[in-house]
Formats: sequence, C-alpha cells, structure tokens
Amino acid sequence: MKKYFFIFVVFLFGSAAMLAQQEDLRKDDEKFLKGRPISVLGASMIQTQEERLPKDYQKLVELFNDWREFESPPLLGGAPDYTASRFKEDKKVFRDLQKRLNKINIDDWAVPQQIDWHVVRAEMNGYDFNYRVLRPWERDPAFYQVVWSYKSDVPAHEGPTNHATIELWTYSFPLTQDEQQRLAKELRVVPPLLEQARENLVGNARDLWVAGTENLRRQEKKLDSLSKKLGQHHPNNLHPNLGGALSHAKQSTRSFVKWLDSQATYKNGPSGVGKENYTWYQQNVHLVPFSWEEEVSLLKRELDRAWSSLVLEEQKNQGLPPLVAANTAEAFEAMAEKGVQRLLGFLSEKKIMPIKPNMEPALREHMGQFVPEDQRNFFLIGMHYDPVPLYSHFYHWFDLAQMRDEPHSSPIRREPLLYNIFDSKSEGIATGVEEIFMHAGLYEDSPRSKEIVWIMLAQRAARGLGSLYAHANMMTMEEAGRVHVKWTPRGWMEREPHLLKFEQHLYLRQPGYGTCYITGKYLIEGLMTEYAKQLEEQGKKFVMKDFFKKFNDTGNIPVELVRWEITGNKQR
Repeated sequence: MKKYFFIFVVFLFGSAAMLAQQEDLRKDDEKFLKGRPISVLGASMIQTQEERLPKDYQKLVELFNDWREFESPPLLGGAPDYTASRFKEDKKVFRDLQKRLNKINIDDWAVPQQIDWHVVRAEMNGYDFNYRVLRPWERDPAFYQVVWSYKSDVPAHEGPTNHATIELWTYSFPLTQDEQQRLAKELRVVPPLLEQARENLVGNARDLWVAGTENLRRQEKKLDSLSKKLGQHHPNNLHPNLGGALSHAKQSTRSFVKWLDSQATYKNGPSGVGKENYTWYQQNVHLVPFSWEEEVSLLKRELDRAWSSLVLEEQKNQGLPPLVAANTAEAFEAMAEKGVQRLLGFLSEKKIMPIKPNMEPALREHMGQFVPEDQRNFFLIGMHYDPVPLYSHFYHWFDLAQMRDEPHSSPIRREPLLYNIFDSKSEGIATGVEEIFMHAGLYEDSPRSKEIVWIMLAQRAARGLGSLYAHANMMTMEEAGRVHVKWTPRGWMEREPHLLKFEQHLYLRQPGYGTCYITGKYLIEGLMTEYAKQLEEQGKKFVMKDFFKKFNDTGNIPVELVRWEITGNKQR
C-alpha cells in the first residue's frame, strides 16, 4: 500500500499559485463532466464552470492529501510504526481530520464532487474501524507479510496490508544496479518490521493466527526462490548491499515463523468481527447497504438460483456431447487462443462495451497455461473445459488497464482506494459480466459452457455464505470452508485444498470481501434496472455499450456511488 501515498501534487500557497491551481481544477472538472447527459445527472449539473467546481472543493483535495499522508505511518527503526503508543498519539490528529471533513458543506456541490467527499469519509471510517475493531497489527500475523510475487487483479492487494510491501513482480531480471539498490532498500525493512510485530501481536484470534503463519512461511519460500534467481542472473555482479539485505530478511522471516508457531498453542479466541461490527463496516466503509442478516438471505437466494439454473441448463443440454477438457499443453494453448478471440470478438460484434487497444494485451497476459488434471484447482478445472467464463471474469484486467492508461480526472479517485473499498465494483462487475455476457449471447455456440457459469456463481455464493458465518463467530474458518466445499457443484472444490484455505482466510481477514462478488453483482443489476427504467421514461433505449462506458468512467468506487453518479439519485 505504500505506493498509494505521496503521489498527489501538494497544493502551493500564494495568490498566483492559487489561481493556477484553480484553473487546473477547473480543467479537470470540465474533463470529468464532459459527455455526461444532463438528463441523467440532473438539473444540478446545469451550472457555470465555477459553480460546478466550488471553492471548497479545493479544501477537500487538500484534506485528502493530508489524510493520505497521515494514514501512512511514520518509521520506527526503519519500518512502519504500528505500535499501540503511535496509534494513541495519532488519535487526536485523526479526529481533527474528521472534523475538517465534516465542516465542508457539500449540499450545493455537483454530484461527482459530492461523491468524492463520500469517498474520503468512507476511507476515514475504514481507519476508524481498523483502530476500534479489526486491529490487524495486533490480531493478524498475515498483516506483516512483506513480499508479494504477483500483481493483484484488483486495484490493491486484497485484505489488510502493511505499508512496506515489496512487489517482486515489478522487477525485471537481470536487475540493473539501480534496481538492485531499490530491492536492497526494500528488503532492509523486513527485520525491524518483524521484530516490531512480536511486540504488536497481542491478539487471541486463533484462526487468523494459524492461517496467517502460513503466509509468512510462504514468504520464507519466496525469499529462498529470490535468492536462487539472483544467483542465476547475477553470479558475479550481485551488489553486496542486496546480498546482505536478502540474507537478513530470510533469517528474520525464518525466526518469526518459529516464534508464531511457538505462540499458536496459547491462541484460542474467535477471529470474526461479529454481526453488528460487520454490518457497520459494510454500510459505513464499503458503502454496501445491507446488514449481516440481509447478506445471508441474499447469498442463500443466489446459491439457490445458481443451483437451480445449473440443473435446468443440464436438462436442456442432456442431448449434447459433454465438454472435453484440454489434456495437453498444445490443446490448452489452442483453446486459450480461441477463447480470447471468442470473447473479444463477441464484445466487439455485439457492441457490448467499448473496445480499447489495451484490452487484448491485458487479457493475453493472463491466458493461463496447461496444468495436469490432478493439480487443477476449482478455477483451473473450468478453465480447461472452456476458458471463456473465467476470461469474462478477467474484466479485472480491462479495469486496471483503464486505471493505468486513463487516470481519473478526480485526484481522489485516481489511485486505489484504501481498505478494499473498491471491492463491490471491482469484484461485482467481474462476477456480474460472467452472467451478463452469457445472457447477451456469448455461449449460443457452446451451450454446455453455460453450466460452468452457474457452477462458478454457486461457488462464490457458497464461499461467501461460509465467510458470513465465520465473521459472526458461528463457525470456525475450517467449518466455513466445509460450507464452501459442500455447496460447490460437481465436487470442484474438493480437489485442491490450498485455494479453499486461501479464500476463507482472506475473507476472515477482510470483512465483506467474501460476499462482495455477490453483493456487488446484485447492486450492479439494481443499477442497470434503475438506469434502464430512467431511460424508458425518457423514451430512450438502454444501450449496453453506453452503460459500460458510464460505469467504467466513474472510477473504482463503491457501486452505490456509481449508481448515484449515473442516475443522479442518491437514495435507492
């Protein structure tokens, strides 16, 4: 998460600088509002440029920059400071930031700028919840995982993450001297951070403790792999600073894992946040307007719908030959290539969404590769029958490509939101388009592929339901996993236990993430309904391509805020 911070331009003081700043904001606002129909956004948008960008909006941007700087902790011994004393000292500063936010009157602001205010409020609520309830630096050993070998398919890493992450995937081997120095600098944070963690981790959440220890065990293996990789690429020119930093990082990680194992015996408390806390978090941080009980009902309904739709699809397809899995690398490569062409061709020919030059390269980077049958997890099983259902979910990479190549005009929406606030939109649309594309005609030439879509939906409902029971402390993480396995069709979750543990652990660490695939999808379907009805009342047709453009252009913000910007209606 460290990359989130210090990226926004600090506003300069003085009259000349202030005028230039206002002019830049005015231009940003013009770009932000360009092409948005007044009939959709409402009469409040019929204003002069100056009125559309009120002078107090500058205060919000300044506050946002101050807030992000505050959220990134100071260093203690070379590592981010997560000690109890630091949080206690910062409490007053945080309350002052909240007061500054609440003093900004947004009643007369245009909808997009009001939304920016609500984004900042949600982030602050996330910090507040972390401090009061979640406290990952005290309860969650996985919070101290530093080394990451892969890029997330959402704007930031899923789950609570420390501010000193090392993104190994950003390095190209062999390393330049500058890259070696950068990596050495990043690795030097590992020993002091893990030493601090021994003092900070005073929580009693057993499931988080045991599962989180595995994250650090994997970090140890990643550092060993990094050592071998550096030896292969730099047998004679490895910078001594890098060699020493890597050695110390490996040693401290190994020692930390042993300490975690030694403490596990004494951990016997629950790991969930409880129903009331879960509800508050969803409604005030992720802006998902449901209670814990309502999410249980929704996921049960979606699980029933997925299963019943699957058996009806099977009934309809009973006379057709079954799908045959690719069982050689050559067969998989041919299937994957055809899958890319099928999906992108369909989206273009049927005018489902705007097709941009960066979309095909983004998809091709994640086509996957052949995996032997006995090593396939849930998603790989389906992928080897037909990769297109999963490629639809890879809408994620279209999202990230737009975020990279077309930065949002709002400085508040330009970078990933904190505390996974983006999850209802990012995971909701990726899950939603699996079914949307299917209903729009994607599998008319491959009816059996529709069965995979329903299986994937059932799995997501089942795992989310298990996560809800775990957060209510009605089930352990293992018991939640059994719900996950039991209600996934065709036994596809029984073959590979690592995915099961990874998913349930993530959802226990990050409230709301296990359900966001379904809740986000549901909210997007509601948005489509509201927008289509609005157009019908205006005598206009719903155009799928236009809808996706509007949806994508709002940025990676909660779906409820997307709905407000597109329809102009704040309340559901």
